[in-house]
Amino acid sequence: MAQNHCGRYRPTPASRRDFLRQTSCGFGSVALTHLMSSSFGSTASASAKNVDGQGSDNSLRPRPTHFDPKALSVIFLYMDGGVSQVDSFDPKPRLKDFHGQPFPTKTEPTQFNNIGNTLASPWKFSQYGQSGIPVSELFPETAKHVDELSVIRSVVSNFPEHTNANYFLHTGHGQQGRPSMGAWVGYGLGTECQDLPHFVILNGGLIPPGGIDNFGSGFLPASYQGSLFANSDPPVADIQRRESTAERQQKKLQLIRQLDLAAIDRYAHHDQVESAIANYELAARMQVAVPGLMDLSDETQATQDMYGMSDQFPNTRIFARECLLARRLVERGVRFIELTCPAGNGDRWDQHSNLFEGHTRNAQTVDKPIGALLTDLKQRGLLQKTLVIWSGEFGRTPFAQGSDGRDHNQYGFSIWMAGGGIRGGTIYGATDEFGYKVVENKVEIHDVHATMLHLLGMDHERLTYHFSGRDMRLTDVAGVVIPEILA
Repeated sequence: MAQNHCGRYRPTPASRRDFLRQTSCGFGSVALTHLMSSSFGSTASASAKNVDGQGSDNSLRPRPTHFDPKALSVIFLYMDGGVSQVDSFDPKPRLKDFHGQPFPTKTEPTQFNNIGNTLASPWKFSQYGQSGIPVSELFPETAKHVDELSVIRSVVSNFPEHTNANYFLHTGHGQQGRPSMGAWVGYGLGTECQDLPHFVILNGGLIPPGGIDNFGSGFLPASYQGSLFANSDPPVADIQRRESTAERQQKKLQLIRQLDLAAIDRYAHHDQVESAIANYELAARMQVAVPGLMDLSDETQATQDMYGMSDQFPNTRIFARECLLARRLVERGVRFIELTCPAGNGDRWDQHSNLFEGHTRNAQTVDKPIGALLTDLKQRGLLQKTLVIWSGEFGRTPFAQGSDGRDHNQYGFSIWMAGGGIRGGTIYGATDEFGYKVVENKVEIHDVHATMLHLLGMDHERLTYHFSGRDMRLTDVAGVVIPEILA
C-alpha cells in the first residue's frame, strides 16, 4: 500500500510504476521514463486488447495489423437524412407502370405512416463506364467514376428513425454511448500522423441526429474520440496559444504534465488523466499543423475549381472545401475522415415532401466535389490506399409520403465504396422490382463495418476491448466480410 502522510490517509493499490520502481534496481523506471517522454506519451491499460490481443494503451502509436492492409485511411461521405435508392443508384422502371396508383404490394409501418401512391423516380438513369452501371442524372460527376465503385444495393438497417439509425451506422449499436467506427479504427491501428487527430469530422454545418455521440469514444479511452473541424476560422476550438510566448506555454504544459503524472503515480491507471495528457500534447502540435492544413493557397486554381470552390451555389463551395481538406488529411496520414452535409439545404436528404427540389439541391451540393475527390485521389496515387464510403443511415420508400415526398425505408437501400481494395465496376445485391425490400445478398451494417476493417488489415472478430464483463467489438456478435466486392 502506498501511504499518505498528510493526515488524510487513503489506501491506494500499488501502481505498475510502483512495481517497476521497486524491482530490477530501478531498471523498469528507465524504460518507463522513455515511454512517457515519447510524442504520444500515455500508459498501458490492462483492460484493453489491441489487434495482437495484447494489452493496449490510449496512445496513438502505429500498431501492427492482422494482415496486409489494402487501405490506410477511410473517407466517409455521410449523406445525412437518407438518399432515395430508387432515385440514385437502384433504378426501378416498374415504378412507372404503377405511378400514381396504390402501391401494389404489402407495406410495412413507416416513420409517419402517411402512405401515398406509388411514386416513380422523376430522374432518368443512364449507363456509364465500361461496367455500364446505371446512375441517376442527379449524379453526373460521380457517374464518371462507376468503374471505381462497388455499388451495394442491398443494405438494411435495424432502425427506421434518424437518431438510432445514425448510432447504428456510426457505432454498430442503436443506442448512444458506443465507440464510433472512427474511434475503433484509431484504437486498432493508431496513426502515422503525430500532429493531427487520427479521427477528424469535417463539419459542413449539420451534425447528424444523435449529436456528437456519433463520433465519441464510448468505453474506449477518451483519446480515440473524433475531433470536430468546423467550417469557420478557427476551425478547431481552443487550440490557439493564449500565453504571451511559446516558451511560457511550454512551461505551463510541462507543469500540467508533471501534476497529471504525479496523480497517475499515486492512483494508478486513470483514463481521463492519461487521455488529457495526450490531448494537451496533440493540441500543442496542432497549433502549427492546423493552419497549414487549412491554408489552401498552395492548391492550384484549377484544382480548386475542379472541386467546386468557385461554384455559384454556396453549399457546393462548402462541401468542395470539405472534400479538398479530406484529400489533404489523407496525404498527412490521418486515419479516418468523415464529411457532413452543409446546412441550408432544407431538411438535408430527408425529403418527406418536395422530393424533387430537395434531392436536386442536395445532389448539386455534393456531386461535383465527390467527383473531383475521386479524380484527385486517383491522379495522386492515393485512391488505391484510401477507402471511400458513401452512405446515409437508410433509404426511402418507393411510394409517396403524402403526394411528393418519400418516408424512411430501412428494408433496402444503396451505398457505394471505392478505392483501397474495392473491386470497381461492380453491383452487389438487389432489391425487389419496386426497390422496396432486399431480395438478394442482404448486407447488414455490421457487414459494412467488417468489410471496412478487413480492408484496413484488421479481423473484426479480433479487434476487441474488454468492457462490462465481455470483449466488445464494433460488429458486436455479427458481421461478415463481403468478398464479392473485394479486388
